[in-house]
Amino acid sequence: MTSQRKIIHIDMDCFFAAVEMRDNPALANIPLAIGGSRSSRGVIATCNYPARAFGVRSAMPTAQALKLCPQLHLMAGSMDKYKMVSRQIRAIFQRYSDVIEPLSLDEAFIDVSQSSHFGGSATRIAEDIRRVILAETGLTASAGVAPNKFLAKIASDENKPDGLFVITPDQVAAFVKKLPLAKIPGVGSKTAERLARLGLNHCQDIVSCDLAILVKHFGSMADTLLKRSQGIDDRPVRTERQAKSVGVENTLAEDISNYQDCVQALQLLWPKLQQRLGQQGDKGLQKIGVKLKFSDFRQTTVECQAQTVSLEQFVPLLHQAWQRRQQQGVRLVGLHLGFSSPNPGQLCLPFEVAGSR
Repeated sequence: MTSQRKIIHIDMDCFFAAVEMRDNPALANIPLAIGGSRSSRGVIATCNYPARAFGVRSAMPTAQALKLCPQLHLMAGSMDKYKMVSRQIRAIFQRYSDVIEPLSLDEAFIDVSQSSHFGGSATRIAEDIRRVILAETGLTASAGVAPNKFLAKIASDENKPDGLFVITPDQVAAFVKKLPLAKIPGVGSKTAERLARLGLNHCQDIVSCDLAILVKHFGSMADTLLKRSQGIDDRPVRTERQAKSVGVENTLAEDISNYQDCVQALQLLWPKLQQRLGQQGDKGLQKIGVKLKFSDFRQTTVECQAQTVSLEQFVPLLHQAWQRRQQQGVRLVGLHLGFSSPNPGQLCLPFEVAGSR
């Protein structure tokens, strides 16, 4: 019989902004956002909690953020500094387990199933990781502890910021029963709206729903929805050495039939892609690509070789993919990067998000 996994998900609190507030305490109590620009069509990479009180969110267009919060303090940020702090935090994780799966610069899964620290108590390990991160970096982290990755990720968001939430194996059924479907990783606001239109709002609604209806409306995603709604997730924690690519995508609430709307959808994905790049270390960038899925569920991908990456490089790939739509609308936009084996060169990641020309 396979032993029960013990998974911790660590998520740093407003990481980029927190680093800047640590280094300049004068920023701590004012609305602060990293990324974007007042003079370009940028998007927000992250923001602190005073900014979030005004409704500012990551991946939000800068112009919209400034309408919500005119006094918002914008900073270009320093990716090199954030990477350095991220490596420091990663080194802390390694004191407790070798089985670590970074998701981005500011979050990671840690499998402590075989850890002997604190008598094998995942809860006490998570508490100590948070304590050490604060002591050594001056930053706070939120943690979720659960029997699998899906639940651990949700748990880390339950008591944010600077909190800990534990879901024990015997609590799983009761926890997921009332869990909003919008909280399932991968179910964005657009998908949540489509689910709600079908009367599906909580995990218990999915479990009692006809599978044929789920497949009709959500295709291959139906199986994942059904499993997650029962608290099932068999995915192991994978170390960063196994990652060959990173990508982000968004299924839109309504199909896009205007090219400029598609460009804007691409721009909104860029900061999300940036946040997933920190785990790649010295892996060399090999290719970049754009994926589109059309109204008739056909999908196409356009790729090119690349050793560096910026937002502008994706635009001509998007244009090529757009030409293949055959008068169909676009229902999904995605970006991805492919990596070669490790090499001495460092991946060049310009942090400032520029608008497409």
